[in-house]
Amino acid sequence: MSDDVQTPAPDSAPAKWQELALRELQQQREALEAEIKELSGRRDQLQQEINSSFAGQSDSIARRVKGFQDYLVGALQDLAVAAEQMELVLQPLVVQPSPLDQAAAAQPASNAAGSTTPPPAAAGLFSADEALIRERLQSFQGQPDFYADPWKLRRSLEASGASLLDDWFLNQGGRGAQPSTGSRNRNALITAAAISILGDLYGERFQTLVLASTPERLGEWRRGLQDCLGLAREDFGPQSGIVLFERPDALIERADRLEERGELPFIVVDAAEAAVEVPILQFPIWLAFAGSPTELALEDDLL
Repeated sequence: MSDDVQTPAPDSAPAKWQELALRELQQQREALEAEIKELSGRRDQLQQEINSSFAGQSDSIARRVKGFQDYLVGALQDLAVAAEQMELVLQPLVVQPSPLDQAAAAQPASNAAGSTTPPPAAAGLFSADEALIRERLQSFQGQPDFYADPWKLRRSLEASGASLLDDWFLNQGGRGAQPSTGSRNRNALITAAAISILGDLYGERFQTLVLASTPERLGEWRRGLQDCLGLAREDFGPQSGIVLFERPDALIERADRLEERGELPFIVVDAAEAAVEVPILQFPIWLAFAGSPTELALEDDLL
């Protein structure tokens, strides 16, 4: 009796299980790739929104921090000098007239004594300097001299700015308010032109004192004057050059000390200041930029 040999049927169950597992893995992979692609798109969109939303604010914050840093350096230097010059024994207060006021008062007396030449059309402190002042204002309206010596105007002055300074020097005698140009940079350009002319007239016997009530505004003044006059950072200090003040009382104290030493303070008041302190009016040379209501409102919005 022979046994029939039967071949067992191949078991296809493992093959089906592997095929099913591979299919599920493929589906999971496709789902993960789609999710990664979506997340990458959202990442790029968020990065674009961050760049567009905060780039301007970051730049504005950086400018404010830079302006405050520049102002703080000058303020600390001025404080150190004031501490060194502090007197422990109170001295009697002696009010002395400005040497320039004395010179201006002596000129009419000399004319009355024997001169038959009629006085110039200009009024006040700069009467005798009318020709030089107008020659300088005319030259400033030409091509800018970017390589001029420090303390000389390196930018071109517009005709309106030259007309403003002509009125301030020759009609107001270097003491008075003038309308703001609507831009602190343009006001700084006009001030730089005045500093250049005063340098021709008085050499190093005068110092410019700028009053603005916030570090950001003082930073704009420093950058504007530095660019227009070719100055360096050390030209903004308590001993010489240009001094920046946030408070009027500190500026007035500095101007008094300059006059006591026989030097001339040139006071510049920013257009954002609502009023000029009465003690400032006693000094022989000051220029206040009068801001329009629109300009003052804009300044308040920026704070």
